[in-house]
Amino acid sequence: MRFYGYFRSSAAYRCRIAFNLKGIAPEFLPVHLRRGGGEQFQGAYGALNPQHLVPALEVDGQILTQSLAIIEWLEETRPEPALLPKDPFERAHARAFALAIAAEIHPLNNLRVLGYLKGTLGHDQASVDTWYRHWVDEGLAACEALATRNGHGRFLFGDTPGLADICLVPQLYNARRFQCDLSGLPRLLAVEAAAGEHPAFAAAHPDRQPDAEP
Repeated sequence: MRFYGYFRSSAAYRCRIAFNLKGIAPEFLPVHLRRGGGEQFQGAYGALNPQHLVPALEVDGQILTQSLAIIEWLEETRPEPALLPKDPFERAHARAFALAIAAEIHPLNNLRVLGYLKGTLGHDQASVDTWYRHWVDEGLAACEALATRNGHGRFLFGDTPGLADICLVPQLYNARRFQCDLSGLPRLLAVEAAAGEHPAFAAAHPDRQPDAEP
């Protein structure tokens, strides 16, 4: 099992947490998203993942892409510990929360979108940062409401971490990098604090990765 990622990629961060929760340690191959115009566009990796995104997981002759698809594959092939609640409604709520981040907030603010805004469209860094904060603020406010209405327990959907928490923690990490205001998110911040005490989340932190940079 070989995992291609980048220390600061929130999508790769999600997968690292899931691997740790499942007790799996794949071989890590770094793909630097900025060096030389982006290693995701170069050579073998460009052929490996036609989307030129991280992460990718190479296992049993298959190439899996998209973080949530990788995590769902892990859940289906290694079901313990479970990353989704048993109750069908709670499972749907957990998936909806995860998608609110992975399919709504993150795509508007990933590296290629920010690069297009600044490079091709000519926006200055202040405008790009304003764009980023707008979508994060709006998206996380909705996530706070979802977590308050549907969630319970120490983590978002119970007393053990799961898919929703896996998506939340990297998004909050990125929000802080862009100085987003998180003061109106008490439920999300409480869950983040609980995750910070869990070894699977701590070991997945970007600062602790072999390709981490200042």
